[in-house]
Formats: sequence, structure tokens, C-alpha cells
Amino acid sequence: MVHKAEVPKTPASPCIRNCCLDDQDICVGCLRSIDEIIGWSNKSTQEKQTILERCELRRQEKMK
Repeated sequence: MVHKAEVPKTPASPCIRNCCLDDQDICVGCLRSIDEIIGWSNKSTQEKQTILERCELRRQEKMK
């Protein structure tokens, strides 16, 4: 039996259409930086995952 290699699914954009940048150029909706937003479509799956992890850290910091 031949198994196809699993291709990692590309993460979807975390955009929630609440786009407004704070004074540090971080979106108040998705918590990505302006550079992360602009370059999203050209990022690899791993880079997107890293961005999402940074967003989660920002979310946790915001909750403190």
C-alpha cells in the first residue's frame, strides 16, 4: 500500500475584520504586526505558524 506524504495545511489568516493599529503597529483585532499582515500571503506554513504563536503570546500579555 502506498501512502501519500501528508502536506501540512497552511494556516488561515487570523484576520477578524477589526483592523486598527495600536501605537506599536499591532492590529487590535488579530494581534499581528503591520509587517506580519502585509507579508502573510508570501509566508511559508512554518512562518505563518510562528506568527500565530506570537499573536497568542500578545493575546496573553494583553489579558494580564
